[in-house]
Amino acid sequence: MEYRNRLVLAPMVRVGTLSFRLLAAQYGADITYGEEIIDHKLIKCDRRLNECIGSVDFVEKGTRNVVFRTCHEEKNRVVFQMGTSDAVRALTAAQIVKLVSKLFDVLETGEIAMLLCPNFSATILEHLWIQSENECGTELNVHSSGCKDVAAIDINMGCPKSFSISGGMGAGLLTRPELIHDILTTLKRNLDLPVTCKIRLLKSSQETVELAQRIERTGVSALGVHGRRVADRPRDPAKWNEIANIVSALSIPVIANGDVFEYDDFQRIKVATGASSVMVARGALWNASVFSPEGKVPWEDVKVEYIRKSILWDNEIKSTKHTLKEMIMHHSCLELPEGKAVIKSETLADLAKLYGEEKYYESVRGNQLLLKGSR
Repeated sequence: MEYRNRLVLAPMVRVGTLSFRLLAAQYGADITYGEEIIDHKLIKCDRRLNECIGSVDFVEKGTRNVVFRTCHEEKNRVVFQMGTSDAVRALTAAQIVKLVSKLFDVLETGEIAMLLCPNFSATILEHLWIQSENECGTELNVHSSGCKDVAAIDINMGCPKSFSISGGMGAGLLTRPELIHDILTTLKRNLDLPVTCKIRLLKSSQETVELAQRIERTGVSALGVHGRRVADRPRDPAKWNEIANIVSALSIPVIANGDVFEYDDFQRIKVATGASSVMVARGALWNASVFSPEGKVPWEDVKVEYIRKSILWDNEIKSTKHTLKEMIMHHSCLELPEGKAVIKSETLADLAKLYGEEKYYESVRGNQLLLKGSR
């Protein structure tokens, strides 16, 4: 994973699912972070190959909820961001998502054949053992030295939400440098993929610099820095000057985050901070084409493209609605007919009808049924 001169999609809860990550990549994002997943939750998951849509799903035992979904297309740029407060638990979770990711149709005879799927291409791997099957996916334990499910692991050390801090995660780690060192060094010793973390600013610039230097000594590949303190609100200006202090004190790449809303802002923050790369959250949420050097696409077009990707990758309806509502609230108003209709929608089919994508929805679902029927 190359961390220099990269445009990066920030981790966003309920937004950074597969469909939105692929949307951002389509418009030019080089690295895409998934939404934060708590280690406790991932450890309770089974890893399943979803043959209907060509994805790798991490499914919570008992509820069958998809906790994390990825695919072959993003394997070289997706970063799995984890919430954790324990080194051993973090390693256990990380080892689940570092397994190789290839999709096969398992025939009744036991012969392994490549599954022909419009979303996926794969090559046959060695050492593949079948454990069990479900209706539309196969639970696999795969061992290989080949490619992995994700490109890197990132530890969230910046989330200011009370649920995260109360559990000793997110920004709760910022005041526990020994634990930070334990988590990061444990991951670095035992994983053969890049490990990074994302922090916020501490009370003073000097404290932040000292923490960043301590993090660098653990051997991480890069450091993400949100230019706000825990108590700051999104409306408070990001402190680019304090990010610059961190950059000047480190030799590893620093990914600057905060107040990037237009394509020109990528260069502005790089010049102001000296950062190697730039990460954007709200700017991408409101219009994912912020990554495009050719200029933004009308948000209405981006919105429809997001819906199509949500249909294609069977995105969870609550996540899809949340992301759409965030877009609408920024550009329009939820009290207008469109906003009310999105709120009222209960399925992806409802959203497809609302935005005139019924034929696309029917075509995708038809292909998926054909794949399911061929098994």
